[in-house]
Amino acid sequence: MDKTKKIATYGVMAALAMILSYVEMQLPAFVAIPGVKLGLTNIVVLVALYKMGYKSALFINIVRIIAVSLLFGTFMSFAFSFTGGMLSTLVMILLKKSDKFSAVGVSVAGGITHNIGQILAAMLLLNTKAIIWYLPVLWLSGILSGLLIGLIGALIVKRIKFMQ
Repeated sequence: MDKTKKIATYGVMAALAMILSYVEMQLPAFVAIPGVKLGLTNIVVLVALYKMGYKSALFINIVRIIAVSLLFGTFMSFAFSFTGGMLSTLVMILLKKSDKFSAVGVSVAGGITHNIGQILAAMLLLNTKAIIWYLPVLWLSGILSGLLIGLIGALIVKRIKFMQ
């Protein structure tokens, strides 16, 4: 991929991740549990990971987290998003590199570790360990959303040819 096409692809992927993040903010909660989200932006991260490589996926996710936080968030939302997003992206990179997991498995692990990162950030920022009880609920949502996002992402990865 030449430099111009690469820069344009990065921009499109980061913009798409930002749009999906904004769309997700507008959706009503699917369940009455705070913090449970679909994780639509992870579709973009998963596609970037499989089609562009781990450095691209990490870069696109960092750009998305910073931009969305500046446009629509607060310091707390940035802290939760950054901690969860970076932990999940790093785990997804490691699992993909191992070649032992499908894109769906990588996505599920990303969903679970994103929630772990958010709980760790909450424990640190709120100076309490009491929030740890919430982790099993978020693990379940991470598994379910990771499955859905992984299936969608794997389908896109299989069908996109232009990014190779």
